[in-house]
Amino acid sequence: MTNRLVKILDSSAVRNGIIGVILFNALLLGLETSQVAMAQFGTLIKMLDALCLAIFVVELVAKLVAYRTSFFKNGWNLFDFVIVAISLVPNAQSFSVLRALRIFRILRVVSAAPRLRRVVEGFVTALPGMASVFLLMGIIFYIGAVIATKLFGAAFPEWFGSLARSAYSLFQIMTLESWSMGIVRPVMEKFPYAWAFFIPFIMVTTFAVVNLLVGLIVNSMQDAHQDEENQRTDAYRDEVMQRLQAIEAYLERSQSKKDS
Repeated sequence: MTNRLVKILDSSAVRNGIIGVILFNALLLGLETSQVAMAQFGTLIKMLDALCLAIFVVELVAKLVAYRTSFFKNGWNLFDFVIVAISLVPNAQSFSVLRALRIFRILRVVSAAPRLRRVVEGFVTALPGMASVFLLMGIIFYIGAVIATKLFGAAFPEWFGSLARSAYSLFQIMTLESWSMGIVRPVMEKFPYAWAFFIPFIMVTTFAVVNLLVGLIVNSMQDAHQDEENQRTDAYRDEVMQRLQAIEAYLERSQSKKDS
């Protein structure tokens, strides 16, 4: 019974059905923000939302029955459990924030879709390397903020009057949002050689460090994809070996019957 339930839960039909329910529920939660939709179809929307939640609860209970204690050893199962638990919080006014967090149900599509799981797993795998890059960027920002505060703080206190303001302005410059006309050119009107500071800062942060982060994430995603392919290959090899062993055992039994 348990093995049969596991096969049903792991089937593509059930997985695709759950993904469909998740997306439909996300649409319903979006409609709840529309006063017009709620005025006309509020009762129906709430009933369908409750139905979607009931389906999620049934799926979760089925997984608990099928996988038992091993259910809690899978991070994605724990993720689903937390998301559904948040949705079960009473709809009292004091829980308005948690009720707003029901939209997190759409994140369950990540655990239900293998390709999305691979993306998230690749991102998580890249976190240790990203921490080193963030530390490097923090050092660069600190150095740049100190220099910018000393050079431009007196003339442009709104942007570079303190270390925190300088760091925020440099972050805006790094994102290339109104960096030239909004900040750098006004500064260059008073300090003509300010470009010698801002241009290298942009080259290092925007084009070097940020691309390094992207490269780490892409590399981790490729590694996660390769690991998944290796697992599939190993599973297929084990299945083939089991079938060959079964055929060999059958042939041996047939031969022993003939000899006897």
